[in-house]
Amino acid sequence: MAEPNFQEQLERLEEIVRRLEAPDLDLDAALKLFEEGVERLRQARERLTAAEAKVRQVLATHAGKPKVEDFDG
Repeated sequence: MAEPNFQEQLERLEEIVRRLEAPDLDLDAALKLFEEGVERLRQARERLTAAEAKVRQVLATHAGKPKVEDFDG
């Protein structure tokens, strides 16, 4: 299964928050949801950091000629 896109991650995080706020959620379910939320938040932050780095790289190019390079190579 493919990794969810950024929008899907945010939607799932919102759903997790709504469920955690429910008064009838038992402790075990709440802990599982919390763990999932922390992991999804970490993934979303990584994606945002990578996107920010890519934007900075494009903005830093000369003479309005964008040049995008891979950070891995």
